Amino acid sequence: MRKYSHALKVFALLILLVSMNACGYKPSSKYARSVIGSKIYTHVVISALDPQNTVLIKDAVDSAIVEIFHASLTDKSHADTTLNFSLTPPSYSPIQYNAEGYIIAYRAKIVLKIARESKNIKKTYTARGTYDFSVVPNAVITDQERFDAIKFSAIKAIASFVAQVSAEGSQL
Repeated sequence: MRKYSHALKVFALLILLVSMNACGYKPSSKYARSVIGSKIYTHVVISALDPQNTVLIKDAVDSAIVEIFHASLTDKSHADTTLNFSLTPPSYSPIQYNAEGYIIAYRAKIVLKIARESKNIKKTYTARGTYDFSVVPNAVITDQERFDAIKFSAIKAIASFVAQVSAEGSQL
């Protein structure tokens, strides 16, 4: 009986491995990488009105390229793809008030315009990101709150861009 039990476990494991391999699952990063390539050059247009935000966006973009696309950053001459990012000025909308009518929560919203140049293909994308945050009643948004809101909404916008590129890659 013990002999059959071991054989049954091996057979079940074999069936599981075959079925997992045959299902055709591929992570979205694989689809995105088929569109973007493995060597990427990024450029973020610096906003004269708010240069600090541009640095935050550049850092978030570069880390997303490495973490999500599993690609390497390179100079423009060696790149498979060039991504040009521009940031619209962030907007802040009140989303919650306390009993006295003071604003206690805001929603930051940014829009990234992304131009992708690969080989002979040029395509533009629009990605939006939002981030909700609390503030002290009747207070001005601090620089730290503003930077955090831009950083986290930019990360969401970049995730939106990744989803767009992955969908494009899945249709190839």
